[in-house]
This record gives sequence, C-alpha cells and structure tokens, in this order.
Amino acid sequence: MGRVPALEEPLKKILGGNTAKVMAEHLDLHTVGDLLHHYPRRYAERGELTRLADLPLDEHVTVVAQVAKAAMKTFNHGKGVRLEVVVTDGSGSLTLVFFGRGAYAREKELIPGRRGMFAGKVSVFNRTRQLLHPDYELLDRDSGAEAAESFAGKPLPIYPACKQFQSWKLSKAVDTLLDLFEAEQWQNITDPLPPALREGRGLAELADAFRKVHRPRTKADIQDARDRLKWDEAFVLQVALARRRHTESQLPAVARKPVADGILDAFDAKLPFTLTEGQRTVSAEIFDDLATEHPMHRLLQGEVGSGKTMVALRAMLGVVDAGGQAAMLAPTEVLAQQHHRSITEMMGELAEGGMLGGAEHATKVVLLTGSMGAAARRQALLDLVTGDAGIVVGTHALIEDKVQFHDLGLVVVDEQHRFGVEQRDALRAKGHSRGEKRTPHLLVMTATPIPRTVAMTVFGDLETSVLDQLPAGRSPIATHVVPAKDKPHFLARTWERVREEVQGGHQAYVVCPRIGDDLGEEGDAPKTSGKASKAARAAEAEAKDGTGDGGERRPPLAVLDIAEQLGKGPLAGLRVEVLHGRMQPEAKDDVMRRFAAGEVDVLVATTVIEVGVNVPNSTVMVIMDADRFGVSQLHQLRGRVGRGSAPGLCLLVTEASEASPARTRLDAVARTLDGFELSRIDLEQRREGDVLGQAQSGVRSSLRMLTVIDDEEVIVAAREEATAVVAADPELERLPGLRTALDALLDKDREEFLDKG
Repeated sequence: MGRVPALEEPLKKILGGNTAKVMAEHLDLHTVGDLLHHYPRRYAERGELTRLADLPLDEHVTVVAQVAKAAMKTFNHGKGVRLEVVVTDGSGSLTLVFFGRGAYAREKELIPGRRGMFAGKVSVFNRTRQLLHPDYELLDRDSGAEAAESFAGKPLPIYPACKQFQSWKLSKAVDTLLDLFEAEQWQNITDPLPPALREGRGLAELADAFRKVHRPRTKADIQDARDRLKWDEAFVLQVALARRRHTESQLPAVARKPVADGILDAFDAKLPFTLTEGQRTVSAEIFDDLATEHPMHRLLQGEVGSGKTMVALRAMLGVVDAGGQAAMLAPTEVLAQQHHRSITEMMGELAEGGMLGGAEHATKVVLLTGSMGAAARRQALLDLVTGDAGIVVGTHALIEDKVQFHDLGLVVVDEQHRFGVEQRDALRAKGHSRGEKRTPHLLVMTATPIPRTVAMTVFGDLETSVLDQLPAGRSPIATHVVPAKDKPHFLARTWERVREEVQGGHQAYVVCPRIGDDLGEEGDAPKTSGKASKAARAAEAEAKDGTGDGGERRPPLAVLDIAEQLGKGPLAGLRVEVLHGRMQPEAKDDVMRRFAAGEVDVLVATTVIEVGVNVPNSTVMVIMDADRFGVSQLHQLRGRVGRGSAPGLCLLVTEASEASPARTRLDAVARTLDGFELSRIDLEQRREGDVLGQAQSGVRSSLRMLTVIDDEEVIVAAREEATAVVAADPELERLPGLRTALDALLDKDREEFLDKG
C-alpha cells in the first residue's frame, strides 16, 4: 500500500469491506489497533497439542490434532453418506463428522497421519464428543511451504475466534498488518509508555512486543511480549483512574465539620453498643475527608455484617450537623425500604424532626422510590427542597429532574456495582444548587469484599477504607453442603432443621434462583445496568458443569413452586410466605415488615434479600440450587443469618456431583467465612471477563493480557507511575502516545467503565 496505517485506522481500508464487516460484527474488532491487541489466547507447538479430553461442550473451539483414522459410512438404507474422522492429541480423541458431497473431497485430505487446525462447536452424540462440519486448515508438508514452516518448531498462535472467522483467518489478517508495519519500520505507532518508564523497567518497545506476541519464535519471545503488554494495560488504566482522582481533587466542595452536641453526639450517646475499633478508624478517615474543601471520594468495603451502614449513617449525621443534607442511593426498592426502616429505628426520636415528640436535634428521614403514591411523593420532594429532611434514602427516583435539594452535602451509594457513573454523577450534580458550583462528598459502599488488586483496578479512582472486624454480638455461622441428588435423606433432614429452628422461636430463609410462573430471573435490578440478567447468565454459565454428567440441566428451582411444595409438605403448618422483585412495592414492604416482626416463619425469596436485610431473629438459610450462584453471592446471602445472639446455619442444597467444579465452589464457601478469601477464590475460578468485563463496559477490551489476581506487582507499580505522571502533566500534553491510548480506552461506548465493578 506504500504507507503504514495508524492504530485508529478502520480495518476495512486495509483488509477489505467484507472481511472487516465480519470481524466487526462477530469479534468486535474495528480498527488496526483492535486487531493488533487481539492477542492469541494460547500457542500450539509440535508435540504439545491441545488436550482434547478437556474440551468444553457447546463452545466454539480451535484444536490442533492429528488424524488417527477416517471412515466413510452410509445411513438411511444407503441413501446418505457421512465421513467420520477421528483426531487425537494423546490425551483424548475427537470425532469430525461431514455429510453429503463434501464428505468425498475431505476423505482425500483427512488421511491418518495428517495434522491440522480444526474449528467448530463441540457437541455430544452417542457419548462421543464431536465437531459437525468443522472448518480446518492442514499444517503438514502437503499444505504448502508457508503453513509447514509456521508449524515447524515455532509456537503457533491460536486466536480467540468464532464460527464466522476462524483462528487461522485471524492469523493471516494479523500477518497482513505486521507486513505493512515491518515494511515501513513501524511508523505511525505511538508508544503509550513514557520512554523513561519503559527503559527504567527494561520493557520491550511496542513494535517488538507486537512482533513477539503474534509471531513468536520461542517461548521467551512470548514472555517478553506479555511483560510489556501487561504494563500497557495496567498503566493506561491507572492513568485514567489517576486523572479522575486528580480532577476530583480540584473540584470545590463545602467542608462539613460536625458540631459539638449536635445530632451525631446525641445518636452516639444512645447507641446500645460500642463501635468496633475498625468502625472508629474508618469513621475518622471519613470525617477528615468531609472537613476539607475538596470532595471526598472514598470506597467503604468490608465483611458481611461488619457495620458499614452504621459508619455511613454517622457520616450522614455529621453532614446534617454541619447544615447539609445526605442522600443514600440504593439499587432496589426492597433495599431502600430496608435501609430507611433500619435508619429510622436506629435514630429513634432523632428521626422525628418537626414532629411531636421529636428530639431537640432531630431531623426528618424520608424515603423516595418510583412507586410511591402522589401525596407521599409530593411531601418528600417538599421536605428535600426546604431542607426539612436531613437524610433521604431512595432508588433511581432520586436522580429524576424534579428532585431538588436545599443543600446536598453527601451522597452515599450502596452496592456501587449496580450503578453507572452517569447515575452517580447525576445525583451529585444536585449539589450544584442556587447558582453555586458545589460538589457533594461521595461515599461508595460495597457489600462484597474485594481483593486489593481488584479494588485498585476497578475502584482505583477512590480512596479505600476496609472494615475487617465484626461487631460484638455477631454469632458464628455454620455452613454445610447438602447433596440432594446423592443423599436425599440429607434434604429431608434440612427441612427438619428448619422446623426445629422455628419451634425454638426463630425464623428461616429459603432462597431460589428463579421466581416462577414464567417470571424468569429476579427482575429487581435497574434496567440501565442489566445487572440481574447478566448475573443470572453468568451464574448459569458458571454452573454448566454442575450436574457433572454432561446431560441437560433441569430448569432452576423457583420461589413460587418451592413455597407451595414446602407449605403443603415438609413445612406444613408453618407460616410460609414469598418475596421477589416482581411483587408490587407495597406487597414487598408488607412481607418484610411482617417477617421482621416475627409474623412469618419462613421467607421463600430470590436474591432480593442478598444485601441490607437485617432480621436478627433469622437463624437458618437454605439455598436451593446453590451451585447456580456465584461464590461471593452465596457469601452475601449467608450473611443474612447469625445477626443476633443465636448461632446461624446455612445449608447449600445442590444436585452437583462430588467431583464437579460446582461442588468445589460450594465446598470453598462452606470451608471459610472470610469474604476476602472467597472473593479471591471467586476471581480465580471464574473467567475474569465474568467478574470484570460484563459488569463494566470497556474492561473486556482493556484487560486482555493483565490478570488482576496474578499481576498485583504490575498493578501496584503502574498505579505509582501513573500518579506521578498525572501530577506532573495532568493533560498529558507531553505524552501524545499515552493520550491516544487513553482516548482508545475511553471511547464513548466505554466511558462508563471506571465506576462499574
């Protein structure tokens, strides 16, 4: 072509319209840079072929194998023919099946001893794994000198591919780009790493890294490329986060210093317990931030039941003392109602501002949700705009244009991963009132303990506070796996234990993955995030191996079905009720109120009770189809029991076989109560894209080489380097290559990724 393309140039200019269209539609590859950063997922070598024994069912795969035998067979009384080719890699075998006229042509090519790459979707027929009409490319001496040379002694890149565009086609497309760049000595390739950083850390140049990752001659080449490209991902991401931290630090905010003898002191004086050392330490960090004239930007994470809500409430009361208002944003109506109820109960007469019997320093605590009646909604909006309400708890309804504050000083976001940056910032923008640009302070809470590296990567624009100490009075929780399929008498004993707890004056939860009556999965998450459906799909994908028998799985158990069965069967005579996200808000609130009051013995629910629900009298939780939930989700659910003086019991009911990965996950949950350890196990066992990619736009594209659980050293170092670079040059004017890489990371479709985890 006579010139070398820039990384942002569309692929259609280089590879042609049809090829580029397929790559864009099926692989999300649009530019030259997208393709160069589409790294091989593994490398095949002579004598080191794919383990066919480990192939996953129902997934599109590319394998490198050798033909062991081939046979033409007839069927339908001789009217039809099919070619069955058995390929092997030493660990196992796989059958390739071709029907019709094409079978004869392939019979001449696929003879014993021939080696090739084969691509198709893995299925099972007569207990034999097979690829039906796979695409293939032969790799031995009869396939042409080029293919033979590429396979002889050098690692062979196998790319993430699809049915419409196989790995070897990707390899050829990459080769086209590499040839162009080589001919022009890699002009137009701007390096995102500052030269001093790259040289100081002994990293390869970007051009060299691209050569070695796509055309490696040795394993050492691959390692050199990985070392460099991991740094690109870590550094560019940390620069994006550092710039956000820098921008936040420059914004004006009103210092909110608590006053002596105000509502906070009155609240502390009436507490029936002593704060943990961790709660006091974290509170001090928060109050120090609130006292500055730049907005706090802090993440509060901790163990299930570690008292995060108490810390957040004390921060909100401190802001009220300083003349401001505080808003808590919750992802579901059930959780918003629960927070409102628990806050008003903890505050007592301090939450009755303007009411008869209200305490001297009392304020109003209002609830605002989308389903409130018109009169209650009007009153809540009036209380906010006049300043009568010091604290508001609400759902997405808080973000609507009609909602105005008198002086919003603090935004608390609960379950941060359920919200996008635009939703969070829309609420904070309501602090820009009365013509003054005043950014409220921000406290983000997450109920899921996060490994340090994940926090630095996903929440890296936030300062982090950790609560790792449980309050006094929390009881231990025993967790056991109930293998319902192998030992049905264990399931019978489960319901006996529930009866025993109820007879002892306690209550129980039963959790199911579905609602029932064709209502599908839990539907309570905000539509904008797609969280519920994605979580359901991720859990289902994660649990595909749950039965361990390779057969079709039955549909997940449903709340409505299980509640009916229990009420008529093993729990007959007990007060059994249901709770799920598709119920009317009034009905949900009524059920939770009666359960909290002890008027319901057993609550059969979806994961709508996963966080925030606090009923100390509940001592036992039974999780049906537990293998369909993620590790961290199980830990959250378990945290709903053992919240009082009586010990808690969590029973994980599953039909997964003992040797399956699903049972391994459940055994890990039963083995430890350490949420940080479980979150690490969760990340190690699941594909990183499930943890990071689906919940936040952009990270699928930005974290291709970096693994946040294994590359802690790189992430920590990249954060330090990024902070220094941004402090010296916030607009990156002296680093055009870094600016370009940052723009590619944060295009309009991915700009929300920083605040979704």
